[in-house]
Amino acid sequence: MEKIKINCHSSIKIQDGVIIYIDPFKIKEIPHDADYIFITHSHYDHFSTEDILKVAKIDTHFIAVPETKSSLDLMGVPQGQVTLVEPNKEYRLKEINFKTVPAYNINKKFHPKENKWVGYIIELNNTKYYIAGDTDNTEEAQNVKSDIAFLPIGGTYTMNAQEAADLANRINAKTVIPIHYGEIVGTKQDLEEFLKLTKKGTKVLIDN
Repeated sequence: MEKIKINCHSSIKIQDGVIIYIDPFKIKEIPHDADYIFITHSHYDHFSTEDILKVAKIDTHFIAVPETKSSLDLMGVPQGQVTLVEPNKEYRLKEINFKTVPAYNINKKFHPKENKWVGYIIELNNTKYYIAGDTDNTEEAQNVKSDIAFLPIGGTYTMNAQEAADLANRINAKTVIPIHYGEIVGTKQDLEEFLKLTKKGTKVLIDN
């Protein structure tokens, strides 16, 4: 986990040539070290102004869904440092390439597909990181190709442990990191279920 830190819930930090935060939330320090901040959607546990301000620096570039734009404006983020994204698109920003993957619920109402919220496939130094966002086990997610996959397992608002294990087994990522459990929803039992159902040969990393 040298390059990866799970702060809590779905708050991720990747250090791989550049420093990237995804959905910063409940950040304890004030490092002001983010080169890029990716936002999957606007719910408070994924777009937290307080925590964004802890990690952002003067030239941080933001990648976010359009509905966060007014909040970023209020934070004083210059327009040139914001890339607004849509699902199923490819983007390039200086050192990184990334794609957006639709993130939505199939059988619940918390993350409607029409909101056009996203997950990301971020490519850094020949490694593809898939951050699923708040999603169910969708057809689009099942078609993702990545080296490292961050998958929500907590249920209620996202796929549950069984569904996440099914997705992990389908996409054949070399490494899977379970997220979105243990803070707002999801328990250690969900983690145990996920570990039990993930097929042999898949490396599952847990940031304790």
